[in-house]
Order: sequence, then C-alpha cells, then structure tokens
Amino acid sequence: MTPSFGLIIIGDEIMSGKRQDKHMPKVIELMAARGLSLTWVEYVGDSPERITATLARAFASGDVVFSCGGIGATPDDHTRQCAGKALGVPLALHPEAESLIRERMQDTAKEQGVPYEPDRADNVHRLNMGVFPQGADIIRNPYNKIPGFTCAGAHGGAVHFVPGFPVMAWPMIESVLDSRYAQHFQQNAQLEKSVIIFGAMESTLTPFMETIEAQHPGVKVFSLPSVDHPQWGRHIELGVKGEPGLAETAYVQLRASLDSLALAYGPELVRNL
Repeated sequence: MTPSFGLIIIGDEIMSGKRQDKHMPKVIELMAARGLSLTWVEYVGDSPERITATLARAFASGDVVFSCGGIGATPDDHTRQCAGKALGVPLALHPEAESLIRERMQDTAKEQGVPYEPDRADNVHRLNMGVFPQGADIIRNPYNKIPGFTCAGAHGGAVHFVPGFPVMAWPMIESVLDSRYAQHFQQNAQLEKSVIIFGAMESTLTPFMETIEAQHPGVKVFSLPSVDHPQWGRHIELGVKGEPGLAETAYVQLRASLDSLALAYGPELVRNL
C-alpha cells in the first residue's frame, strides 16, 4: 500500500508571520511529480513540549513524515532533542554525521585561508548538529554537507528531519523520496474532473454529492465555492477525484444527476494527479 505522507513545519518565525512558509507548496509539487500526494500538514512554534507531542503523534502514525526546521545547534533549535524524547531514546553523535561536519569545517577553513582547528570551541560546538536520536540514519545535504536524519516510527512509517532552509531542505526531501519511496511512484495515478457551476447553492448540491460518493467507492466528490473569482465571479467548482476509470464513471453520473436542476455551466476542468 502507498503510505500516507505528512509534513511538519517548525519555527516561531512562521507562526509570527516573520517568514512565509514555502515548504508546503514545494512538497506538494515534488510529490505530485511522482504521483504522490500530501495527506496532512502541521505547523508548530519553537515550544519543546509542543514539538515533542507533535513528533510523538507522527512516529505513532505509521505515516511518512517530513519535518522542516529546528535541527541546528542554537538555543532555539529543539527538534533533535524533541525527537529523542518522543522516541524515548538518548541522543548520540552519529559517526557519519561527525565525519561530514568535520569535512565541512575543513572546507570552510580552506575557503577562508585559515588553518583548520578541530579543538577550537566553535568547531567543537558545531558537532552538535550531528547529535541525533540513537539509531537514526543520516540524510545527506548537497548544499553544505551538514546532514539531516531519519528515525523510524513504531508502525512502519518514518520521520525525515531536514533544515528549515529551502535551498537545503528541498533537495534532501527529493533524495529521500527517490531513494526510499520510488516503489510507490505512479504517473496519472488519479484523475480530477470538475465543472464550473453558476447560480447554485452548496446545500442544493450536497445530496447529489453524497449519492455519488456512496455509489462510487474510492471516489471523492468535492465542491469549491468562490465569491470573487477574477474570471468566473461567484461560482462553485463541483467535481470528482479518484482512479481514472472510477472518476470518469462517477463524473458522468454526476453530470447526469445535475440535469434536473437546469443549472448554468462554465468550463469543465481536468487534472491528472
């Protein structure tokens, strides 16, 4: 079975509006390109208690979850510690992460034209970025070598931890999808077919929606109202989504069911997901 995919975005800067989240739309894009879809998203500020509770739910869910942010080594970065608490395991310096971080420090010293001093206090502190929950696997970071990490969940899922910086996070998420979940990739896995309806109320359409969903297992029926669309003005987009064959059949029945209402229609919309 294809797992459910979730996304956790961590940081006070998102919750305060100081920065706008870019991860959710990008993750949706990355997954859609592989025939996958995002099931849920959670936002949480830099509260260790809330982060721990959020991660505990993620580990228990059996879902595949990406967590963005808070894996650095400054006082407001709590994600690594919270992951350990949520799993009930201690933190330890990951040997491969240590090697990669030391490589990065040597590269930086060379770029700056100064000697590499591994025992200097700031360099020793940087190794904290490789302190992960015991048993974690690393996620390589092509941008600057400072890795993320993966921890297995209790029911077959996993949480994959990446930095909050998009330039690092997005290639890392892609690499995890391609290396771990390629067996679930599908092309045109689902069809979404809908029609623009003018002058109707959702309450009038609800019985038709319920009937179609009841008679076509595996198909989702949706309505998306708009009051100020720049092209179509006030309207409702009514449609179905599911495996292409099932969705086509359900859509034909939906349109036939609506004929009795003498509605005014706009264009039909089709998307392969």
